[in-house]
Amino acid sequence: MISNLLVFPVIIPAIFSLILIFIGKRLLIKRMVVLLGAVVTTLFAALNLWHIIKHGIQFLELGSWPIPYSITLTVDQLSASFVFMTSLLTCLVIIYSYQSIGVERERYYYYASLLFMLTGLNGAFSTGDIFNLFVFFEVFLMSSYVLMIIGGTKIQLQESIKYILVNVISSSFFVLAIAMLYSVVGSLNMADISVKLSGQENQPIIVLCAILFIFVFATKAGMFPFYFWLPGAYYAPPIPILTMFGALLTKVGIYAIMRTYTLFFPTHIVGTFIMVIALLTIIFGCIGALAYYDMKKVIIYNIMIAVGVILTGVSLLSTDGMLGAIYYIFNDILIKAALFMLVGVIIHMTGETQSNRLGGMIKDYPVLGWTFFIAALSLAGIPPLSGFYGKYYIVKAALADGHTFAAVIILLSSLIVLYSIIRMFIHVFWGNPVTVTPVKPYRRMLVVSVIATCLAVAFGLYADQFYPLFHQAALTLTEPSHYTQIMEVN
Repeated sequence: MISNLLVFPVIIPAIFSLILIFIGKRLLIKRMVVLLGAVVTTLFAALNLWHIIKHGIQFLELGSWPIPYSITLTVDQLSASFVFMTSLLTCLVIIYSYQSIGVERERYYYYASLLFMLTGLNGAFSTGDIFNLFVFFEVFLMSSYVLMIIGGTKIQLQESIKYILVNVISSSFFVLAIAMLYSVVGSLNMADISVKLSGQENQPIIVLCAILFIFVFATKAGMFPFYFWLPGAYYAPPIPILTMFGALLTKVGIYAIMRTYTLFFPTHIVGTFIMVIALLTIIFGCIGALAYYDMKKVIIYNIMIAVGVILTGVSLLSTDGMLGAIYYIFNDILIKAALFMLVGVIIHMTGETQSNRLGGMIKDYPVLGWTFFIAALSLAGIPPLSGFYGKYYIVKAALADGHTFAAVIILLSSLIVLYSIIRMFIHVFWGNPVTVTPVKPYRRMLVVSVIATCLAVAFGLYADQFYPLFHQAALTLTEPSHYTQIMEVN
């Protein structure tokens, strides 16, 4: 009975998305329906997370076929945490959108696309079937295509071509990789694939499959050298859409690498390759963060730095490395969302994206300024804020495994992250005052931004409370037998 709840965070947003399409252009009703759908989804996600903490990994067979032939939802501690965090963040973005996305976008398919994206994201985190991972990828990507172009500004249309082309090509390779893997193991169930691949890692076709999977997921995560599409594509849409993209979409690529690497290809060669491109991602992300004064671009390049840090921890394939990656990925979801929202408030008030053209706002807007400062410290990993714990465990694992260079790169990147964000803070809130007369209401946007920042701070202050959950999630990744028990049950 408990396992039947697993499907609700997937089907509820899909149902509400369809309802929104048929409502038409009635704005107030749309706002109420979309928020209700997101809140109900979040409640079911919280309930599933609680059940999984109490009872362990849950799975649900869809259809009358036995495993491994049935379509399966397999939700462990990591999956359930992702589903809950994704649903919660969607609620915040919806409320933030009321004052920021624009009435014209609200009246059309913005909210329906947002919930349809939530369907794809929650499905990708919940599925235990590699082909359905591809299906749910396409669901949230189709939604992202709509969100990318909705409003039809020139920069959106320009960047959407590149964004769609890159994702269509990578999805084609995803299907090819799945087909090749199926030709070897004759199964699409991820737990079953893991069992059947045990001891076959050195076969040439398995190595080729590993390369294809890493290429696909690294592209979607914005890793080096496949990140070329990310800065422009994420810069183009309005802030609420950028918040969803920046906080969540790259994380699906990271989750897919974590899941497939640990279940299918847990070899030293694959781990080394992931570490190399992760460190290069950090380096190029740091260069981008230092090169711009544009507030949106600085944080977008900080996304790349975070992706590199997280996957460095994943590549170590140790419990501490995975634990650090898990801590850091959830911190990054919260703090990136908070920073994008705060930057959105500044842009909404001033109409300016270049931080070096602003100044002195701390006097008139102290809440905005000090909230931004706290978020900046959390992003850089200053203890006891939330970014510290993930980096601590990753650096600890890297040093224990003899990867001193990787540990040094991560520590240096923290200084660069701190410098890039504090530089922005100083330009915007200190120095010579620039007259700001907001012509649009912004207080609701600011309240949501403060809530997101407070959640990130609370995540750090109560990090010990999350340790049992995240430690068990890390063990499930480093010891695949925890995940593949689904095959033993059947």
